[in-house]
Amino acid sequence: MAAASSPAGGAPAGPRPEPAAPAQLQYSLLLEHLVGERRGPRQARALDPAALGGIPAPPRSEEQKLIERVMESCGFKAALACVGGFVLGGAFGVFTAGIDTNVGFDPKDPYRTPTAKEVLKDMGQRGMSYAKNFAIVGAMFSCTECLVESYRGKSDWKNSVVSGCITGGAIGFRAGLKAGAIGCGGFAAFSAVIDYYLR
Repeated sequence: MAAASSPAGGAPAGPRPEPAAPAQLQYSLLLEHLVGERRGPRQARALDPAALGGIPAPPRSEEQKLIERVMESCGFKAALACVGGFVLGGAFGVFTAGIDTNVGFDPKDPYRTPTAKEVLKDMGQRGMSYAKNFAIVGAMFSCTECLVESYRGKSDWKNSVVSGCITGGAIGFRAGLKAGAIGCGGFAAFSAVIDYYLR
């Protein structure tokens, strides 16, 4: 018996190729970044969606790459931390001045009741003082951490500890070697605790 021919009269039709199976979503990789050892904001930003499978990754334009490079630069991170520290420090200074019963009082005449203008002036001065200090510390810590991370090529808790020690030591060193050592240890321990909870 002759083999069945195709409708067009050509060679007999072979078996149709099966459609390619869709890429499987890598749930284990996703869970590792959500609740595993790679959890944290830095690791989440470094995760490539294409590695998960099933998630298309559109090509990025040159403008998007430029914006990402600027946002990942140490200068941008330091400036952002400086602004954030200024706002946070100002709010903290105004709050502490609001609960301080000695705000606005004149030490030369402690029995005189301060006016509202004097109280507001004292609160503003304290808020500005706290804002400047928080801005300097935030910029120093963020810039140091970025430089340490770039030098080591790793993103882990050691970067925060080293940058905290450098920042605390630089601030405390103005009061002496002992104060610098205490500031280094204190900032390093505080940075380690914060980094542990953030990761």
